[in-house]
Amino acid sequence: MPPPPPQAAPPALTKPYFFYGHRKPTQNRPTVRGGFFSNHRTVNPNKSSHPPSAAQQPFDLQKWDPDQKINRNAPYAKDPSEKFFSLAKNLSPIARYIVDAFRKHKQWTPPLVAELNRLRRVTPKLVAEILKFPDVDPRLSTKFFHWAGKQKGYKHDFACYNAFAYFLNRVNHFRDADQVPELMHLQGKLPTEMQFEILIRMHADANRGLRVHYVYEKMKKFGVKPRVFLYNRIMDALVKTGHLDLAISVYDDFKLDGLVEENVTYMILIKGLCKAGRMDKVFDLLDQMRKNLCKPDVFAYTAMVKVLVSEGNLDGCLSVWEEMQKDGVKPDVMAYSTLIMALCKWDRVDEGYELFKDMKERKYLIDRAIYGSLIEAYVADGRVGSACGLLKDLMDSGYRADLAIYNSLIEGLCNSKLVDRAYKLFQVTIREDLQPDFSTVHPVLVSYAELKRMEEFCKLLGQMQKMGFSVIDDLVKFFSCVVEKNNGVMMALEVFDYLKNAKNYLTVPVYNILMEALLKNGEEKKALSLFHELNDLDLIPDSSTYSNVILCYVEIGDIKEACTCYNKIIEMSLVPSVAAYYSLVEGLSKIGEIDAAMMLVRDCLANVSSGPMEFKYTLTIIHVCKQNNAEKIIEVVNEMVEQDFSRNSVLYAAIIYGMCKHGTIEEARKVFSIMRESKFLSEADVIAYDEMLIDHMKKTTADLVLSGLKFFGLESKLKAKGCTLLPS
Repeated sequence: MPPPPPQAAPPALTKPYFFYGHRKPTQNRPTVRGGFFSNHRTVNPNKSSHPPSAAQQPFDLQKWDPDQKINRNAPYAKDPSEKFFSLAKNLSPIARYIVDAFRKHKQWTPPLVAELNRLRRVTPKLVAEILKFPDVDPRLSTKFFHWAGKQKGYKHDFACYNAFAYFLNRVNHFRDADQVPELMHLQGKLPTEMQFEILIRMHADANRGLRVHYVYEKMKKFGVKPRVFLYNRIMDALVKTGHLDLAISVYDDFKLDGLVEENVTYMILIKGLCKAGRMDKVFDLLDQMRKNLCKPDVFAYTAMVKVLVSEGNLDGCLSVWEEMQKDGVKPDVMAYSTLIMALCKWDRVDEGYELFKDMKERKYLIDRAIYGSLIEAYVADGRVGSACGLLKDLMDSGYRADLAIYNSLIEGLCNSKLVDRAYKLFQVTIREDLQPDFSTVHPVLVSYAELKRMEEFCKLLGQMQKMGFSVIDDLVKFFSCVVEKNNGVMMALEVFDYLKNAKNYLTVPVYNILMEALLKNGEEKKALSLFHELNDLDLIPDSSTYSNVILCYVEIGDIKEACTCYNKIIEMSLVPSVAAYYSLVEGLSKIGEIDAAMMLVRDCLANVSSGPMEFKYTLTIIHVCKQNNAEKIIEVVNEMVEQDFSRNSVLYAAIIYGMCKHGTIEEARKVFSIMRESKFLSEADVIAYDEMLIDHMKKTTADLVLSGLKFFGLESKLKAKGCTLLPS
């Protein structure tokens, strides 16, 4: 029989280490890379909760759901422990031990200090490594930095202070980072230029120009003189953040220090001066640059042109262009394109075309964007022939025109009454597969409507529908644009009447647009006829429809129907427009329905985010009426007058409502008397509002009496006796 297999030896009990880490490699021992901690290893309790079957299933792209929770979280989302260990595994062993202690204790407590005291010694390199670790509470890192500085035989080095400054800036404590030089000085280590450069670079990257200047002033207090590179960095940060005067003062210090300007030094200041429009100073610096260094090159001039174009300073651009020609510098394509596109944008297309011809003479490669800018500028100037010539030149040059160029030409041809040519260009966009949109066909539709060529209009709509256009939405845009033109309402109605035969094109938004346009023109009855027609077509009106109808009914004086429309909006759980609220409140105030008007005021302010200011003053007046003081009410009215708000029936209704509810008739009459003396009201208005005041006071008193009788249960007894004093 074969001998039995040897028994496996039991695993040796190894002494647990603090951690595993990187060993220093030697000739006889290769690099050993450790794993997790041993003493501080954390077991993730949630790790076993994931079903293993889901992880073992093969991935099927067709069944993948991006909104599923497991897909959103895995594999990027980790719990805090996994995230911590994934970051900490790149630290040195002792640094790993320290950050793990921070993770366990989470606060600077005696147990944490006791764990840190187990370390034999702390080195500056270790402190810098801890400060660079991102996943640590900033308060713990700061405490650790100061704790390490108090250890026997330890002194921070420059790397520690630099890491501390970076750390403070990373946690958005940049003001504390600015105090690091003072901390170094107190601890016997004078800051060098490097420490200040770090602070300047951090503030410059965050666009904190004033903090950059603050650090620069601190440099001067410590007697540290910046290099030319650092001076340039300071001035550049100040110029970019809009502190040009401070940058010039720093340049004066630069010259006092006896430093020699570089090309970058001049360009930083020149670009800042160009942005500020100080062209005289720009040319002075250019002269200094020529004398002390060299004449500016094409890149310097192009940068100046770009800055001036961004500020809209075309005269300055042309002055710089002339200066470039005096220096004999040939502009490149970037300089040409920047200036040509700027001239076209600011309606100076002839000057842009001269530069375009100059480019062709120099045989430069002309970008399609330059052609597009010139074509759009010529179309805007009404010179469609020149624009078409440029289109031919563009195609002869081997380019393919984009959709924006075709859209511009189609609009120009339609404006010049050449709609047939515009339609041909539209067909070209289809053949070129440029995917035309509504802006392409809109000018053609408008031209057909103006020329009353309705058959071609409908034919184009059918073609749009075949191409996948959303014709219903496009018609809404079409009518919205047409009604804004001169005599556009009549043209829109003509198109609308023709489209009634094709009921698929008739929608509620189109009716709303036409009703609103007629309302603005004072044709309320026509707008109401459209509303009745809308109901006959079994289309469901929306809140905009009813809001327009409310405005129409109030204008013709039918407040009852306006209230009916308001009730329909409320039944639909919608909110009327602010204009409808205002109009209905004003109409109710005029006919003496003050309670209903004030209820609508409160309803409007409750449902609308930005209600009329007059309504807010209405509630203020009602509140002031509680004091029963006419002078206080007049103060509010005067404030409304100072704010240029109209004094209409809503204001007077608020006074009547507030005084009948909280004040007296005598004080209310005093308010109207003062307003009569101030010529806010005429004599007839005072009489009318006095009658309205008396009627509303009677109604308010009767309502109070009826409420009291209902409260005490006496209403039924009075009715049994046949009393007719109370309203039934």
